Amino acid sequence: MNKNNNSIKEQPNNPLHGMKLAAILEILVEHYGWEGLALKININCFKSDPSIKSSLKFLRRTQWARDKVERLYLRLEKNK
Repeated sequence: MNKNNNSIKEQPNNPLHGMKLAAILEILVEHYGWEGLALKININCFKSDPSIKSSLKFLRRTQWARDKVERLYLRLEKNK
């Protein structure tokens, strides 16, 4: 068995497996826009001069905020 097959089998029920944070954020911004995203998740990186780059920097350092973004993405995907 090679390494790639093992990593796929390790998280078969994780809907975020293989998703990059940047891709999740881009999908949310496309769907809600920055203003709508700031209403859904009240964090300054979405309200004050928002950008993908600055938001990713904050989300990578702040687990609670990243968790909220991931939960919002999962709700969005579930409702599609």
